[in-house]
Amino acid sequence: MPIHHFIMRKLFPSLQSPSNPGADGPVRAPIFTGASTLPGQLYGVKKKTHAEPPIGLKLIHTDLDQLCGWGALTPKALQVFNTPRWVLFFLCVASFLQGMIINGFINTVITSIERRFDLRSYQAGLIASSYDIAACVCLAFVSYFGGTGHKPRWLGWGVLIMAFGSLVFALPHFTTPPYQISVPEQTGMCSANRTSPCQDKEGGGLSSYRFVFMLGQFLHGMGATPLYTLGVTYLDENVKSNYAPVYIGIFYTAAIVGPAAGYLLGGYFLNIFTDIHLSTEMTPENPLWVGAWWIGFLAGGAAALLVAFPILGYPRQLPGSQEYVAMRVSEAHQLKDGSHTTASDPQFGKSVKDMPRSVLLLLKNPTFLFLCLAGATEATLIAGMSTFGPKFLESQFSLSASEAATWFGYMVVPAGGGGTFLGGYMVKRLNLRCRGIIRFCMVCAMVSLLAIFIFLIHCPNVPMAGVTAPYHGQTGEHQLDHSLEENLTVGCNAGCSCSRDLYNPVCGADGVMYYSSCHAGCSSINHTERSTGKQVYSGCSCVVGNVSWAGEGFAVAGKCGSSCHHMPAFLSFFFIIISFTFLCSIPALTATLRCVPDSQRSFGLGIQWIVVRTLGGIPGPIAFGSVIDISCLLWQDQCGEQGSCYLYQNSAMSQYTLVAGIIYKVILTHQAIDQ
Repeated sequence: MPIHHFIMRKLFPSLQSPSNPGADGPVRAPIFTGASTLPGQLYGVKKKTHAEPPIGLKLIHTDLDQLCGWGALTPKALQVFNTPRWVLFFLCVASFLQGMIINGFINTVITSIERRFDLRSYQAGLIASSYDIAACVCLAFVSYFGGTGHKPRWLGWGVLIMAFGSLVFALPHFTTPPYQISVPEQTGMCSANRTSPCQDKEGGGLSSYRFVFMLGQFLHGMGATPLYTLGVTYLDENVKSNYAPVYIGIFYTAAIVGPAAGYLLGGYFLNIFTDIHLSTEMTPENPLWVGAWWIGFLAGGAAALLVAFPILGYPRQLPGSQEYVAMRVSEAHQLKDGSHTTASDPQFGKSVKDMPRSVLLLLKNPTFLFLCLAGATEATLIAGMSTFGPKFLESQFSLSASEAATWFGYMVVPAGGGGTFLGGYMVKRLNLRCRGIIRFCMVCAMVSLLAIFIFLIHCPNVPMAGVTAPYHGQTGEHQLDHSLEENLTVGCNAGCSCSRDLYNPVCGADGVMYYSSCHAGCSSINHTERSTGKQVYSGCSCVVGNVSWAGEGFAVAGKCGSSCHHMPAFLSFFFIIISFTFLCSIPALTATLRCVPDSQRSFGLGIQWIVVRTLGGIPGPIAFGSVIDISCLLWQDQCGEQGSCYLYQNSAMSQYTLVAGIIYKVILTHQAIDQ
């Protein structure tokens, strides 16, 4: 018996000749054809012919490398998972968790983090951008060396780092003192004997914790870097070329559904007080309320730890993938103009010295450059709107943070997820090539450009005495000629010694909102409403009576509700914007994979993500955060230090968002026409 037959039978006893299990008959065909009974082998693949010399020990090592397991631990029971569908499943779970944590939870709790740690919007935007900064730093290295390395190991370790980042992000909750906003019943009353909260305030605020959040986001970015470069190419290498858009579409759909789940779960967690072991009289409607923002990061980090280990167990190549690689290379040759000759060299890309040549080849590809710039313009809007979208809804329609996050999640689920999956399906259904994909993206950009004009409609601000409206008996000119401190202190509350450090708005019987019950001139608490649990103040000297409120001088704790009815129309058009924005995401990704040589696919995706994040993902949240800061009418004053924003000017917020959206959508459409 030849020695390699003997070794094969000792290692794999089940691989005997079908006709005579005990004979020394030929074993090569059953082992190395598409119909092989090797555990985890794909079935139904046509038999492949090999021009190589007779099978030897070297190919035995290759087969062992295609087993699913961890090192020498490759049990036969695990090989049932060694298929593209199971790879897709685990990668979908990982992308779902990444989307839920980074694009869901963080965007949902950003307002609560601002309030809890005294941050401004541009600082919150910098926290959000730290994810993209880390990705830009790591992308070239990961995509270049990971593209020729063991992709599942890069992916698995990336998910582990992402899990650690989630735990770091939740760390400030456990290292800070409990969040206690002590507002005794009589503290907010007019003429009450009270001391300034600044007298007992220790030096140094909590805003320095933003660096811990930035570190957590930096780890998130490092960990997620392999997911959308190496993960996409690993899927594409192990399935047929015409099925790749469907697999990638499902993969990205999970990444879109993740943020939706993050918005919904995050909104639910925000209804729980941040210190779950403490009781409080505040309700989620109170502007000082901080929900349990940290729970999602602990749960998401634990789930990411669990899913990382199956991904680490996959082989460098799945069984049967060689046929798909050969088919894909020939397709790439048909699409190139000759520059593929250098990139198709088997030794090209193995050394750091080849990196500049790889970058140059990509920069000489006009289709690739267009797709990068188009992705950057879309990323600016997506990053900015996803980060501050819930805050926009919260300000425009007078919603609580949890309500705004929930509504935003309801839109992202069908719009983003459906658009992503439908885009991948349409590429396969219509058999679109690069030029057809670009035209398709242009149509999507035109539709979303028209829908973005919904931002012309905005809701007026609820009148707030001393900020957006004068106190009764005051003129509008008086409001414009004095500082905010003087505007809030007028004749009806001049003797109350009200402090700006205590923001606890009340809604008066006259439909006007006041900075606090003290600024409304209220002298006592009348009763507490059973249905809402809100306190009703009486004797408010600044409040003019209303018949429906049974007399003058009454006010209810909390903000006044908005009478604006534009919310259904706004959500409908915003749904269209999200749908058509994500509809072209998978087609554009497919075009990127097809317009570059096979050896440069991972590196090409890495370069594309660097451009997208550098020109879009990083400046997007910072720019939108700065614009929102400009729209602020009322800043938090913590013992002379400026904190987060209490009240925004809705009209300015809408106009700035509209201008930014039009600029980037027009740039995208212009690029598509030029191409």
